[in-house]
Amino acid sequence: MANWSPYDNNGGTCVAIAGANYCVIAADTRMSTGYSILTRDYSKICKLADKSVMASSGFQADVRALQKVLAARHSIYQHQHNKQMSCPAMAQLLSNTLYYKRFFPYYAFNVLGGLDNEGKGCVFTYDAVGSYERVGYSAQGSGSTLIMPFLDNQLKSPSPLLLPAKDAVTPLSEPEAIDLVKTCFASATERDIYTGDKLEIMVLNVDGIRCEYMELRKD
Repeated sequence: MANWSPYDNNGGTCVAIAGANYCVIAADTRMSTGYSILTRDYSKICKLADKSVMASSGFQADVRALQKVLAARHSIYQHQHNKQMSCPAMAQLLSNTLYYKRFFPYYAFNVLGGLDNEGKGCVFTYDAVGSYERVGYSAQGSGSTLIMPFLDNQLKSPSPLLLPAKDAVTPLSEPEAIDLVKTCFASATERDIYTGDKLEIMVLNVDGIRCEYMELRKD
């Protein structure tokens, strides 16, 4: 008999792209375990604040627990400071929250997207124990190995080692970034059995947050 594990991997893929004045965060809605699909309509995207949205793949029970902790911490912050957290502040909070559990980690692979204090798009990418980096684009989850090389090819961002530091935002317009994300997922769905069913896209800009959906393969 197989050993019991406190973790499972429910698959799924998340992508985020930061632009000059927008941020696109997208994830599929399939939740699986092994070769079984548990549900075809599960949102992996969570709005943390007016200008911060998190998409998470991995073990969805841990993701839910993490979202609850972040919501509670953000509520405390709002009562103490009488304002919402900025996206870079939320990024640090998420890092601290993950690192705090480093000896029994949240099995969650997150990408955080939003707008910074200057209104520029920002994307932060994480590992399971809170190490994070601000980037122009990122992918996490079961389809990330298929999507990331494609994004590198289309959007190659400047090396963080170059001086002076370049902006980590992509040169695309908002509609172009949304089309690119749709192409990414249509491609990944063909090869990754854990990605599919439906694509949920959240777009953050100066007007607020809006949602778009696209059907993906169901097999």
